[in-house]
Amino acid sequence: MLTNDQLAQWDRESFFHPSTHLAQFARGEAPQRIVTGGEGVYITDREGNRLLDAFAGLYCVNVGYGRTQISDAIAKQAHELAYYHAYVGHGTEASITLSKMIMDRAPEGMARVYFGLGGSDANETNIKLVWYYNNIRGLPQKKKIISRWRGYHGSGLMSGSLTGLELFHRKFDLPLDQVLHTEAPYFYRRPDPGMTEADFTAFLLRELEALIEREGPDTIAAFIGEPVLGTGGIVPPPAGYWQGVQDILNRHDILLIVDEVITGFGRLGSMFGSAHYGLKPDLITIAKGLTSAYAPLSGSIVGQRMWDVLCQGTDENGPIGHGWTYSAHPIGAAAGVANLTLIDELGLVDNAGRTGAYLRDAMAAALGGHAHVGEVRGEGMMVAVELTSDKGARGAFSPVGSVAPRVVSEMLKRGVIARAMPQADLIGFAPPLCLSRDEADQIVKVTVEAVTAVLG
Repeated sequence: MLTNDQLAQWDRESFFHPSTHLAQFARGEAPQRIVTGGEGVYITDREGNRLLDAFAGLYCVNVGYGRTQISDAIAKQAHELAYYHAYVGHGTEASITLSKMIMDRAPEGMARVYFGLGGSDANETNIKLVWYYNNIRGLPQKKKIISRWRGYHGSGLMSGSLTGLELFHRKFDLPLDQVLHTEAPYFYRRPDPGMTEADFTAFLLRELEALIEREGPDTIAAFIGEPVLGTGGIVPPPAGYWQGVQDILNRHDILLIVDEVITGFGRLGSMFGSAHYGLKPDLITIAKGLTSAYAPLSGSIVGQRMWDVLCQGTDENGPIGHGWTYSAHPIGAAAGVANLTLIDELGLVDNAGRTGAYLRDAMAAALGGHAHVGEVRGEGMMVAVELTSDKGARGAFSPVGSVAPRVVSEMLKRGVIARAMPQADLIGFAPPLCLSRDEADQIVKVTVEAVTAVLG
């Protein structure tokens, strides 16, 4: 087929790609793919390759590619009103309608939604609101935020600090001093292999309580966590973990921020991960599934007890001094309205639960006995295959992260996109929520072939 050969050159010479080895890419040593289209769970590139996207972009194309209902809504909004701001009480039909739709789906106890553009800026908003909240309450010293190692909360200054992955800190002078990290709820990597799941949960809660006591409860404002660890390994929490965390936070007057950028709007087989695990958040971070990435949009859903204090703050100090130019952008909001409507119409939340469980169970049946597969785990439409050099000892390959990229590369040759997760040898799967069982079978088949090709 004919291609614009100059495009590849422009890409290497002009485009600063995120999360990329810049020097290798510029020299032409790193792979390059120019994507031209998509339909359902498949994307196509300009070379004519049709690839099953088993990671939904970056966990985000929940409804799948090529949904004209959303693209038509975007076009209609752009023709009618491409932009107006949301400052000082301004709204649009799309932004107001989407706010109502989100609040109708949000867990009990939530009050309002503030819009941004991506998960990183939503978490920046969250921390500013937490600090404002405690200043209004007369607690100016209560400002530290507890996150978890292996958590992922964005790439900004504060959101990148909350992230508990060294790759996102290295040479960036992060994390900032206000951020503390506690143990990840990662049972496979428990410090003592003799620990039961209940033992491990108790260990995690002791570590959290000890951190709070060391720092002083009067200095700690909030705890942030994903319902299921995402980029840090696709790790569901051990039994009893979230209830125990909430009990500790409640005792010490510490807010709970639930980062649902990945889990929100269906990925776990529930509309929200908070409902899935019985969480009662003060703030919920939303983004990816809100529009299925058809347009940029994020949000911070504010709980009632915070909202009441924020309102008190504006009575005392005037309008709140926080805003983004593109908050509640009409095009993003129109995409969100169409996307949430489609999620309901297609029954995608239920399908994520059913087909995601099928994918996880089929993957476990096919690979669970492999000598170099330590664990197959997942929840909803999130599945991980953890590779190991020594199954019995849970040994790591040397260097860590050297094997999973080779497996993922072999999968790509066979037409399936998966993700090699950072700081581990992990293969991650988070397909669009419209995945069928036949497509799940194809993912499993190709994964087995790729693991066999690399590890025998």
